[in-house]
Order: sequence, then structure tokens, then C-alpha cells
Amino acid sequence: MKLRVSAVQYHLHTIQSFEEFAHQVEHYVKTAEEFGAEFVMFPEFFTTQLMSIGNHQGQALTIQDLPDFTEQYRSLFMSLAIKMNIHIIAGTHVIRREGRLYNVAHLFYPDGRIGEQAKLHMTPTELQEWDMTPGESLQVFETTKGKVALLTCYDIEFPEIVRMAKAKGADVIFCPSCTDDRHGFHRVRYTSHARAIENQVYVVNSGTVGSLPTVDFMRANFGQAAIITPNDVPFPPKGLMAEGEINQDMIVTADLDLKLLYKVRESGSVTTWRDRRTDLYTDWEKEEVLMR
Repeated sequence: MKLRVSAVQYHLHTIQSFEEFAHQVEHYVKTAEEFGAEFVMFPEFFTTQLMSIGNHQGQALTIQDLPDFTEQYRSLFMSLAIKMNIHIIAGTHVIRREGRLYNVAHLFYPDGRIGEQAKLHMTPTELQEWDMTPGESLQVFETTKGKVALLTCYDIEFPEIVRMAKAKGADVIFCPSCTDDRHGFHRVRYTSHARAIENQVYVVNSGTVGSLPTVDFMRANFGQAAIITPNDVPFPPKGLMAEGEINQDMIVTADLDLKLLYKVRESGSVTTWRDRRTDLYTDWEKEEVLMR
């Protein structure tokens, strides 16, 4: 009923090859393994670092080029998950399906399986500058440590989608994020706390730090990883189990006790999940049963 999670504050900087990217990734995964983590999460859009490799003319690659790295990306993280016997939420990577770009979170299992969750809510930059397409369905993933959901950055700002994830049984929401300023960072951070309180779940944030001077829309990053809990007596008073140092290259780790979630849902000082007024608004648990 316990799981140890690590969240990466991934340092973006210009690189020269995929191998350089792989070495940096392996460093973080090995660090998480040394801490005994069973899950490690990278941030949203961290693979945009590959765009800094550039082309033969010395120009940075574009978002349209990023899907060309998909097979290498999948092979790298699959091998690390198997080798180190760890679940890896490999941030998000831009993939191409039927000519369209999707921002997709990936869960690599220790047995070699891969789960995918496309980002459901697009920011103006994703839509207007990168011509991305939103995902169409929400997945909840079974693991040996319970059910988890992958909701990327802007997704966490929408209460309904997290309600749906909880109704499907998710106890942990992994939220890889990429924000370029304090406003965006705090939107994600504050709503992550709100979603943890509303649904009595854990929310794990990770973020990008550093910069990619040659890559459009990735020149500035403001990031801090955090492991967030409901606000009730068994948990820290601020609902914050661990957080990193803002804009530093680092990893944070904490233990999540699912029994505490079940306890506060049943007999906490407030029981927000049980006390929701489904006579006034949608009962997502009932909707989930109807969809089966």
C-alpha cells in the first residue's frame, strides 16, 4: 500500500546528439533507483531538448522534426525501465499519428509494456504555434502499486478530468509539466493542490528548468517538482510532502501511503470525495459504471 516516487526537475540545455540526451536521462533514472524509487517522472516537453541538436545547416530542429526521435525515445526508456525494474513516466514526447501531432505522456513498465495518454487540453501555444491535436480519451493505468493517471500540465487545471480519473480508481495523479514563467507555474501548482483536496488523491508534479536558446518557445523555463497530498491530519499541514529548489537541476523523492488516502476518505476531518453533491452535478462514478 506504499509506493516511493521521484520527480525530476529536468535541466534543459543545448546538446549535440541523442546519446548526450540518453546519458542525462540515465543519470536521473539511476539517481531515482539509488533512492529506492518505484516510479520516476520526467517533465512535459523535456524531449524538446533534442531539437537543439540542430540540422546540417546549424539550425535548430522544429516541432515537426521531434516525432522522428520517437523510436529512439521508446527504446531508451523501455530498456531503462526493464534494466532498473522501475516504472518511468517519461514526461511527454511529441508523436505523429495520421499526419497530426500529439503531446503524449508515456508510462514505461518494468516488464516492457508502454502506456500512453495524450494531453487532453491544449494551450494557445500548442494550438497556434505548434498545431497540436488534443487527445480524445482518458486512461487510468493499472500498476502493481495501484491505479494511476497521467494528466499533463494544463490538464490539471480542469476539475472535471481529475474527477473522472478518481472515479476510474486513480489514487495518484502524475502531472508532468513545463511552464515558462511564474504565472504558468503557479497556475499548475495551485490547481494541483486543489485537485488533491477535492478528490483526496496524491498529485506528483515535475518541471523543466534551464533553457534552450535556439528552440522557439523553450527559451525560458520556471520549474519546481512537488509531491502533493490532501490537506488533513495524517498529512503535512500544507499538503506538501516534498518539493525541490526552484529552477535547480535536481530530483525529489517521497513515500506515498495509499492507506492514508483511504482513511481520510472514510473518516477525515473533511470527506470531500464522499460529500460531493451528485444530486446537483455529474456523478462520475456512476458514469464510469454506465460506460463499462
